[in-house]
Amino acid sequence: MMHKTVRFFSWLFDKLNTLSFLPILGIRVWIGLVFWRSGKTKIADWAGTVALFKDEYKVPVIPPEIAAFLATSVELSAPIMVILGMGARFGALAMLLMTAVIEFTYMHFDVHVVWALMLSLIFFQGAGKASVDYLIKTKGLSHFGKESF
Repeated sequence: MMHKTVRFFSWLFDKLNTLSFLPILGIRVWIGLVFWRSGKTKIADWAGTVALFKDEYKVPVIPPEIAAFLATSVELSAPIMVILGMGARFGALAMLLMTAVIEFTYMHFDVHVVWALMLSLIFFQGAGKASVDYLIKTKGLSHFGKESF
């Protein structure tokens, strides 16, 4: 009886391991969309965005126009990298640094800790099996053909 129970759970855990890519994929999509939506909001009203950086956010050292441009650039490029898992560690690092700037210069919210944990996971462990990074790592660039790059 004990042997059958052990075999069953061994089989079950093996099956669950085949789905281990799902949590990191969910994290990548969720956090990526948070930043992507923020970037889209910024470009929808550029004058308002610059005004916010000038009057409300007040990022130290950097002029508001440059800070707005940099923030918007990160919010529109890094999420694509993270969601697709293409250079995901670099995208996660950019978003992690931006989260730190937001947390320490403007708003102090507990949700930023959650963002930082999610982005740290991607930065330290990579994007997982459901990613372009994994495909390149396992198949190599030659898998895509010479014309692709």
